[in-house]
Amino acid sequence: MKVLVIGSGAREHALCRALSLDPDVTALHCAPGNAGIAEVAELHAVDALDGAAVADLAASLEVGLVVVGPEAPLVAGVADAVRARGIPAFGPSAEAARLEGSKAFAKDVMAAAGVPTARAYVCTTPAEIDEALDAFGPPYVVKDDGLAAGKGVVVTEDVEAARAHALACGRVVIEEFLDGPEVSLFAITDGETVVPLQPAQDFKRAHDGDEGPNTGGMGAYSPLPWADPKLVDEVVATVCQPTVDELRRRGTPFSGLLYAGLAITSRGVRVIEFNARFGDPETQVVLARLKTPLAAVLLAAATGRLDAEPPLRWSDGAAVTVVVASHNYPGTPRTGDPVTGLAEVAEQDGPEAYVLHAGTKRDGASGAVVSAGGRVLSVTATGSDLATARERAYRAVGRIGLEGSHHRSDIAAKAAAEAGS
Repeated sequence: MKVLVIGSGAREHALCRALSLDPDVTALHCAPGNAGIAEVAELHAVDALDGAAVADLAASLEVGLVVVGPEAPLVAGVADAVRARGIPAFGPSAEAARLEGSKAFAKDVMAAAGVPTARAYVCTTPAEIDEALDAFGPPYVVKDDGLAAGKGVVVTEDVEAARAHALACGRVVIEEFLDGPEVSLFAITDGETVVPLQPAQDFKRAHDGDEGPNTGGMGAYSPLPWADPKLVDEVVATVCQPTVDELRRRGTPFSGLLYAGLAITSRGVRVIEFNARFGDPETQVVLARLKTPLAAVLLAAATGRLDAEPPLRWSDGAAVTVVVASHNYPGTPRTGDPVTGLAEVAEQDGPEAYVLHAGTKRDGASGAVVSAGGRVLSVTATGSDLATARERAYRAVGRIGLEGSHHRSDIAAKAAAEAGS
């Protein structure tokens, strides 16, 4: 089949890499893509938020599946526009994507479905904000109700910082702080059947030791040696399936990728948030461990036939990804800096380690790969265990040159140490 992937980040590069290795994929396209994706897919210029333009492109390429990567096109209804042209699309409708597009909507769905989550207030006035902050106390958790590219959440002990963020958001969700480690679990669904992927853990803070501001994610690893073996089954039964069932009951079935951000608290599993698409950087490690060819699974979800698919097959090993970010990220990043060392990684570290591009492009004059965003690269590696995958990832990171860049040095360090002890 011919496949078109929409998006331009490391998540889309991970999806394109997995699809390029699938023998059933005869042609792979990506729009708009990036410098790394260009090595495995044919790139096309398109406004990813323009559903009609994406549908026109899919029709002209005669693709059999469109995979919408980022959240903003899903919330804008791009998957709806593609399906309206009779082309299967992997990704929820705009209505169902509100599960990510509105934190308040997600809380309403969870309440109706009996899904365990943090107690929360939806606030629109300064008085409501003050009342909610007083009710919960520190640490304060303040979430922009809408999309914010992974940076709309503030967790702080400082009530003034919490209030300032809340006032800047307009409509805001203020909720109780959830203790315990966080887990990301993806589930592929056609609106009825739910197929979980392997869990992962990501690292949101910019600096080592979980210090610094929140980011879109600075690294991830999978599997989670410390997690209860029954965790995935529990989350499907108490979180994913009830949520999918509730959305179908409302007449807005959710097909695509349901991402549950979870806290494993002293009182049990609680949902922190839902996303309506593959998460970045967890996708990089989850797909690195998936042995089942990807295209047929995504097509089955897009066409309501997921129950007929065989169980997913997984590598017994581990995967680690480390994000290399540009100068000043997550603030306004510096762009246009040359990226070096990519060929060296491919020659000396592959296939166990490889580089997935996020914010990159080809310089028109020199042809060199240069930075074009905040998170520039996801350096990903596999191994028989976390320690081996981690060592390979950081060895490859050491070959990368990007002036002013920064990365965390402690991705998966604690989990690898605990697994080896």
